[in-house]
Amino acid sequence: MLDAPKNDRMKAARMELGLSQQQLADAVAATRQTIGLIEAGRYNPSLRLCTAICKVLGKTLDDLFWE
Repeated sequence: MLDAPKNDRMKAARMELGLSQQQLADAVAATRQTIGLIEAGRYNPSLRLCTAICKVLGKTLDDLFWE
């Protein structure tokens, strides 16, 4: 079984804004662990969470989550 690819685009967008995982988690009503797992490619977030992350980071779903 292959691991999902890391979400480096989400991590880069978060870091561009100077946000910690905790700050992003607080902004989208998630846990820091959830944000870390998404970035590590070990958690498949709901569409609702994806759109909330996009809104906070100023990106589209295409920018962060789709090839």
